[in-house]
Amino acid sequence: MPPRIPLGLRQSAAVCPGAAARTPAAATIPAAALIHARHASAVTPAASHEQMTVSPPPIARYPTTQPPSHKPPEFRKSQLHRQYTSLLRSTPLMLLFQHNNVKASEWTGIRRELAAALRKADATIPEGSADADLASGIKFQIVQTGIFASALQVAEYFHPEQQQQSATSSSTTSAANIPNATPDPTDPAYTHALSRHAWEATQNNKLSHALTPLMSGPLAVLTFPNVSPVHLKAALEILWPSKPNFPAPTRRVNPGYHEPAVHSGLQKLLLLGARVEGKVFDEAGAKWVGTIGGGLDGLRNQLVYMLQGFGAGLTNTLESASKSLYFTIEGRRTMLEDEEKGGEKKDGEESA
Repeated sequence: MPPRIPLGLRQSAAVCPGAAARTPAAATIPAAALIHARHASAVTPAASHEQMTVSPPPIARYPTTQPPSHKPPEFRKSQLHRQYTSLLRSTPLMLLFQHNNVKASEWTGIRRELAAALRKADATIPEGSADADLASGIKFQIVQTGIFASALQVAEYFHPEQQQQSATSSSTTSAANIPNATPDPTDPAYTHALSRHAWEATQNNKLSHALTPLMSGPLAVLTFPNVSPVHLKAALEILWPSKPNFPAPTRRVNPGYHEPAVHSGLQKLLLLGARVEGKVFDEAGAKWVGTIGGGLDGLRNQLVYMLQGFGAGLTNTLESASKSLYFTIEGRRTMLEDEEKGGEKKDGEESA
């Protein structure tokens, strides 16, 4: 009995009756070969021993370039938190201002006059100095007060190197809370600012920063990439002028500073404090930093001169004690020699 034609081929021939005429080579294929090919394609190869014994790797919930976060990283608040934390960790000098209903046109005029004053300060610094060409890196920007306060807590109280010591002991607990957590202390899950460990480090209510009372109301920060008293003085002369150390530019020297929009915006700014090398300063302290003559180089020269004077004074004090002892001994020796000579003369006179 001849083999029957499969049902699929019969249906395809019924739908396309001209297919056999268009493809004469297909009509010459034996039906047994077609059945064998159909069964061969349906057979799946058996899995190897390694595939059966080794469990497949877990599917990563996050890409390798994005560590797991306590807060969703795609939110704008999370990105602002990361930005503020990086700013606080990399900025050695920062001024905090409170602004009240400053208009966009007033901000434009204030930033224009501030940039012009900083460029003039750049011209007074010699080439090759550490404070040269800082005007382009000084930024005056508005911050979100609540997010900035949280970033300040993370920047001050979250230290990844300390978290790495306890990461190994708490790896089991962390694996239940943080997806893809590993016992490796260098895992970014333990080090980045949005991790759960950073959040836990700031939950202690006893931790209160000196700038915490100032974190209320609208805030604007003026950031410096380096501690430069010259640029700080130029900025205070524009944003917070006061005589005699920080006089405002006169109308003849800078007429743009006296425009109504600029003056109206400056009256709405209030200097709250400063953060210098991690230390908090009030208004008087910020002005003191701006009055350092010659900048940090001048302060270093004054320190060297003071140390040299202290060393010279200590040397003179030690030498004076030794000199006084020497003169005392020499005086006593001279006195004894004179007494001996006087006694010899008396003996000679008596013998004569």
